[in-house]
Amino acid sequence: EIKPLSFEERYQVRLEKSRPILDAFSAWLRQQTPKVLPKSALGQAIKYCRNQWGKLEVYLEDGRLEIDNNRSERSIKPFVIGRKNWIFANSPKGAKASALTYSIIETAKENGLNPYHYLKVLFEELPNLDTTNEKTIDQLLPWSETLPEHCYVKTDN
Repeated sequence: EIKPLSFEERYQVRLEKSRPILDAFSAWLRQQTPKVLPKSALGQAIKYCRNQWGKLEVYLEDGRLEIDNNRSERSIKPFVIGRKNWIFANSPKGAKASALTYSIIETAKENGLNPYHYLKVLFEELPNLDTTNEKTIDQLLPWSETLPEHCYVKTDN
């Protein structure tokens, strides 16, 4: 319901509607803690929830924050599904290379870039650049406004 609202409006709605629900849930957790066996499934669930409370309510602090992590989960799904098929990732160096590659690809996607075209530009440009010069490197970052037009995903908007 609040996705189309401004960040400030989202923040206000969350404080108005979500804060009372979370406060009631927190009170319930505190009431239940002494009533359940700590090692029972419910006792462990309550303990876990109370230990993670700060992370649960962080989305109330800023309207720009999403209520869940579904977007990041979707971003890593291809990696999680495919990792068993990638033999090169069975060593620390392979895992690091894989993580770096996926970070670049997913960041490119989040910035509206076509990963293939963006990687092609990186592979063509980086060997010829002075990589000690931050300004030069900044021009190739996924959010740079100086990337070639063909790197961007075409939209019909």
